[in-house]
Amino acid sequence: MNGTLLLVDDNRESLGSLELAFARSDYRVLAAPNGQQAKALLDEEPVDVLITDLKMPGIDGMELLTYALSLPAPPQVILLTAFGTVESAVEALRQGAFHYLTKPVNLKELRAQVEKAMDHHRLFRENERLKAELNERFGFEGVVGETPEMLDLMNKVRLIAGSRATVLLQGESGTGKELIARAIHNNGPRRHRPFAAVHCAAIPETLMESELFGHEKGAFTGAIARTQGRFEQANGGTLFLDEVGEIPLSMQVKLLRVLETLEFRRVGGIEPIHVDVRLIAATNRNLADEVARGAFREDLYYRLNVVTLHMPPLRRRLSDIPLLTRAFVETFAREAKRPTPKIDHEALKRLTNYHWPGNIRELRNVVENMIVFLGEDETIGVSHLPPQFAQLPAQAPAPQSLGFGQTLEEAESLLIRQALDAHEGNRTRAAETLGISRRTLQRKIKEMKL
Repeated sequence: MNGTLLLVDDNRESLGSLELAFARSDYRVLAAPNGQQAKALLDEEPVDVLITDLKMPGIDGMELLTYALSLPAPPQVILLTAFGTVESAVEALRQGAFHYLTKPVNLKELRAQVEKAMDHHRLFRENERLKAELNERFGFEGVVGETPEMLDLMNKVRLIAGSRATVLLQGESGTGKELIARAIHNNGPRRHRPFAAVHCAAIPETLMESELFGHEKGAFTGAIARTQGRFEQANGGTLFLDEVGEIPLSMQVKLLRVLETLEFRRVGGIEPIHVDVRLIAATNRNLADEVARGAFREDLYYRLNVVTLHMPPLRRRLSDIPLLTRAFVETFAREAKRPTPKIDHEALKRLTNYHWPGNIRELRNVVENMIVFLGEDETIGVSHLPPQFAQLPAQAPAPQSLGFGQTLEEAESLLIRQALDAHEGNRTRAAETLGISRRTLQRKIKEMKL
């Protein structure tokens, strides 16, 4: 069988004609004389295409359309309508119907529309299957990666998504911290509630309180109306504070209190406002170092640092670069409404051998640049790469290692650099790896001007 077809019409003669029209087709044909029985059949088994009369007593075609489209695997819906109800059928198309036909129905046209609807449904199901396959293999919610570090990170995301715990994402700029924040939100019980993101570094200090907590009309010059802040906008969902280390000390006190009480007042307001918000914060700074130098409150740091996830830089995910590159190529080719180009093997090697100081964000920009200037070419080659890739070696350079002939200071400097790189600049963890105190490590970094 090439799919399941459900026919619905309260007129027995019309229903019989429809059944006869598809009696010799390759479809499995089901029939229902009213909307109630049609709903029961839709609940029992998946249907690929639903053909229903628009005007029926009880549950009519519009109500049946709404119900069908609410199912986990919704069918394509074709409506049959008398000439006088065409306006209703047009409204049905806006609601998500595949097509409508006026009575008396041209059976040849109906068969053609059913075939198109079946093809459309098959493509939809195949797309859903492929997305599920990609999510299972490479990640989820737009996260791409299959290196051990990324698989471990995604497993941790799955484990913490269902909790209320505050999460701190640490890592260099451009490593995909907001994607991980959205993955935590979208895989947890708050997925159907708001996700509000705030880029703290982009907000002037004088506007920070209003941005987070909102303001009342007349609270300050230019406050012409009551405005909700991001905490209110995220009520019931998740608030993502990107670059939380940029929040000024004066605001850190207020943020801490809100996190502890989940209550605040708008700027210029009197009544306390209670919210239910899960907080995810991100930073490219080492907050422990910021605390040590007095630039970040210690109590706020511990309030944020309930669950910490470390985002690996792209230079430590080299085997993910081909996957990410192909994903971005497909995205930008689709946006440009052009066929997805192939990627030359040598071009991929050049991309893999690059050090990517801007991480995934830089790779995304490079791919977008290549698609823009690809022209009529069907393959991305070395000539399409930006200038910084022209002189890269065919093979990635071997990592520097200790060897005879190095001075003690050179060897010590190399070990410290490797420890810091392995722990993404986290001095506490690097010191533990090296077996020295954090204070000793800080002194050596200063002495060696690392």
